[in-house]
Amino acid sequence: MKYFLQKKKFANNFSASSLLLALTLASPQVLAQDAANQRIRQLENALQQIQQELANIKAEAAKTQEIQNELNRVKAESAQTTQKVERIQQVTERSQPAEMDFEGVSEKRTMLFFRGGYARSDSLRNGTTLESRVVPLGAQEQAGRDAWYVGAGFDYQLTREGWGFIPKTEIDAELMFEYKQFGHVPGNALANEPSILAGAPLNPRSVTVNQFTLTAAPKIKFNHFVQYKIRPWIIPAGLGIHVISPPSESVTYISPGIMFGGGVEYNIWRDFFVGVDARYHYVPGGLDGSSFSGLTTGGYVGIGF
Repeated sequence: MKYFLQKKKFANNFSASSLLLALTLASPQVLAQDAANQRIRQLENALQQIQQELANIKAEAAKTQEIQNELNRVKAESAQTTQKVERIQQVTERSQPAEMDFEGVSEKRTMLFFRGGYARSDSLRNGTTLESRVVPLGAQEQAGRDAWYVGAGFDYQLTREGWGFIPKTEIDAELMFEYKQFGHVPGNALANEPSILAGAPLNPRSVTVNQFTLTAAPKIKFNHFVQYKIRPWIIPAGLGIHVISPPSESVTYISPGIMFGGGVEYNIWRDFFVGVDARYHYVPGGLDGSSFSGLTTGGYVGIGF
């Protein structure tokens, strides 16, 4: 019996020793397995972080591509807008008035000009107090048909493009006055000092034969030539008021008429111009038997303001 008890005790001790030995041998493997698992988890976490960074980078790249696409769209629209603006500028430049195309010329709507030159009447000055058919006494001389004239006027721009119907055609309103002098001649019996009617000898005063003209007319300027430096122009018809001296024998001295004209002007620098013109004044019916129709031709200088 004792033998069996000892044998059982021995078996129990052997089992305990074996278990202890097995645990001792297995513990390093368990520790190593735990370390490997922890390393694996760290690697998995790092991989997840890398994947998240890659996702963020892809998202940023997508946003950058969207921004680039938007920039390209804006650039394309800007290029189209620039082309439209350039076309509008080209059309605007082609439709600009002459004054805007002159080199150095600022935009001026009014020009003041001063004229001078030669004038010639269609007929001699008959029917005036120089040649009296009422009192045919004393000197009966007449002034010649030739004269000189001076004058001035304004051109006021009404439209640059013929109100949209005539490109590069400026229409102005002209207001002008001029003085013509035909010379000095001895007066008739009424100009004698003292009067021949009182028995005095022939002693006539000198009389100045002249004419003052005031006109208002449309003026059409054509701005097509030599880069707008040269501008021909015409006056199709205008109103003229003529004042003569000496007056007629009926003591009338004002008569209306019609003026026609044409010329050409040249822009010399900035707002300064020179030009030549010719005008014809037609006075229908004359004035109490006197005719005052005639031609003027000469030059002028002008300045815009």
